Amino acid sequence: MSIERRRTTRDGLFIIGIVGRTGSGKSTVARTFAEAGAVVLEADRLGHEVTDTDPAVRAALAAEYGDEVYLPDGRLDRARVAGKVFRDPAARGRLDALVHPRIIARIRARFDELKASGFRGPVVLDAALLLDWGLERECDIVVAVVAPERLQLERLAASRGWSREHAAERLAVQRPEDEFRASADVTIENDGSREALEARSREMLGRLLAAHEAQDGH
Repeated sequence: MSIERRRTTRDGLFIIGIVGRTGSGKSTVARTFAEAGAVVLEADRLGHEVTDTDPAVRAALAAEYGDEVYLPDGRLDRARVAGKVFRDPAARGRLDALVHPRIIARIRARFDELKASGFRGPVVLDAALLLDWGLERECDIVVAVVAPERLQLERLAASRGWSREHAAERLAVQRPEDEFRASADVTIENDGSREALEARSREMLGRLLAAHEAQDGH
């Protein structure tokens, strides 16, 4: 398939998008890249900033779910909202329309800040919905992280406390792994230990940076 990426620029940024299903190991790959000097932008964290600090979002969510949807410390009760929107497509659509454009705007603003600061290096965009948002076109390269479903279920049970049934439900509504593979330039197979994934990630980043530098004429 033809994969459209951002045009080659001289802005100094090498933007690496990471895609994959929940429990595939994306966060471990992003963390490993960060340890090697990359700046990591986490869409989930930016989403928390939006729901917790954006006045218009807070007002809209309080109007839909009641003032108690915000916890005493000011943070959104995400478990409560997630339980509602997972089974109510209309509610999910309203939430997405409210929050997603603001997350995308923050991502782009962060890109601009890094350029303005003179940063010269890899920038990792860890966003579960990167393909849905069309942000792969703003990346220099996209890396898919894939894993056997049985391992994804085990990891979600261990990291999030989900039952196997709930984890399977959450995975069932996500893109199949074949789509992530097809949409990516390279794939990291996460079918072993965390240490093995970290080693593969370091090796992959080295190859990507070497190829980027060669292409850039350095």
